[in-house]
Amino acid sequence: MASTREIIEAYKVKREKIKQMGDPKAIEQRHKAGQWSVRERIDYFFDASTFTEIGLFVKHRTTHFGMDKREVPAEGVITGYGKVNGRPVIVIAEDYTAMAGTFGEYHGKKFARALDLAKDMGWPCISMNDSGGARLQEGMDTLEAYGWLFRAQILASGIVPQISLLMGPCLGGQAYHPVMQDFLIQCRHTGFMGIAGPAFVKTQIGEEITLEELSGWKAHAVKSGQTHLIAETDKDALDMCKQLLSFLPSNNKEKPPRIETKDDPERTVPELDTMLPDHSAQPFDMLRVITSVVDDGHFFELLKDYARNCIIGFARFNGRSAGIVANQPTQIGGVIDTDAADKMARFIRFCDLFNIPLISFHDCPGYMIGSEQDWKGILRHGAKLLYAWADATVPLISIIVRKSYAGAHYGMLDKSIGADLVFAWPTAQVTIVGAETAASVIFAKEIKEAENAQEVRARRINEYRELYENPYQGAERGYIDDIIMPSDTRKMINRAMDILENKTVARPWRKYSNINL
Repeated sequence: MASTREIIEAYKVKREKIKQMGDPKAIEQRHKAGQWSVRERIDYFFDASTFTEIGLFVKHRTTHFGMDKREVPAEGVITGYGKVNGRPVIVIAEDYTAMAGTFGEYHGKKFARALDLAKDMGWPCISMNDSGGARLQEGMDTLEAYGWLFRAQILASGIVPQISLLMGPCLGGQAYHPVMQDFLIQCRHTGFMGIAGPAFVKTQIGEEITLEELSGWKAHAVKSGQTHLIAETDKDALDMCKQLLSFLPSNNKEKPPRIETKDDPERTVPELDTMLPDHSAQPFDMLRVITSVVDDGHFFELLKDYARNCIIGFARFNGRSAGIVANQPTQIGGVIDTDAADKMARFIRFCDLFNIPLISFHDCPGYMIGSEQDWKGILRHGAKLLYAWADATVPLISIIVRKSYAGAHYGMLDKSIGADLVFAWPTAQVTIVGAETAASVIFAKEIKEAENAQEVRARRINEYRELYENPYQGAERGYIDDIIMPSDTRKMINRAMDILENKTVARPWRKYSNINL
């Protein structure tokens, strides 16, 4: 019988062997490619000496196809918890050096159990995806394990923030996992995601395409709208994740952390008074408005390469986190199309789930019209914004900068859809449609029959514009709480957040709204 000392030594050897991960040559190859090993990623991500691993000794039970002789250290995925900037966080990090980080039965069990722990403890969950995909040798056990993972992350959704770091390949059914999380950070040169790889695509449908074109960063940050942030390196991705976490609460029962700032909450921004062009058809960069009013000019933009006609992201006002939703007039006039509606609606719902106040900046001529958008379902997609705003119970503050027409008026947050406070600049144009459109309908017969049709048309347009295309009628009716100088925007937002800090909303019980999906 072995002595206690021998047992302890054997344990140390066994533990160290597993922690060495896969072949050292594989780690060397990763370093040459500019990638870190999974344990290097974890060491950098967590505060020093705070990470505790769980499930180190988990082992697969498959014997088919030579698996009885195959050792897969830690089942190709490291799970555990530690502190990031002093706050507890759960991590699930796949190890490509251990059988290519393939997803099998016990790999999936570790994944799901870590998500359950995050949900139960109320801690954010971060996954570092880097896997060769499904472990086909395990057959039905692999298939079932995906279900455990998806169910676990769905049941944790809205309870704890979930962030995925796409640091290597993630192909096949497993690719549903990162897009179902709240935010996705993709490494530009090494992160690939898709429902099938190029070889499978060619076999099944005959399409020839490269991995980069099919599954790279442009495919998802620009085209599909599934990647929120692009990182240059592993270090960059981990830094972005830490910064993103700093805006978020640990769970849905907490408020976001508030930080100290030296930026005066009553600070005025004189340049805003002269920023807008004289003609309302001329574009301006809404990002300049946003960065001028937020704390220290710092705006953490998300999905910036997708649906560029709108802007979403996080900022702070007097140290408080806030979600910002805005139109971008430099891109197709800031109009709301199907992609913009999806982008804004999901972000609004996330902020509402995690007690993050929302601020909207309007300059929008309406929802996009025409056959292409109608057939793509602009009504269905556009309705998502209405659901998102009306369902939200967090503080809702609306700033009408310029145009706020038709459906975009409530699609970008007005009093009727649920705004707590609505402020308009004197330049605001708040009306059901533009004056040209209104005159062409209301006075169509008069204009058609007039000898001086152009003169009559111009007069009627000007009449409608002076009557309705301004912020004053809305203010007279109480739909706009105040018309403010642009330079006072930051001050008014901070005062609004002060009084709305403890906002509570009581609603009749229901499971959830039947949002148009």
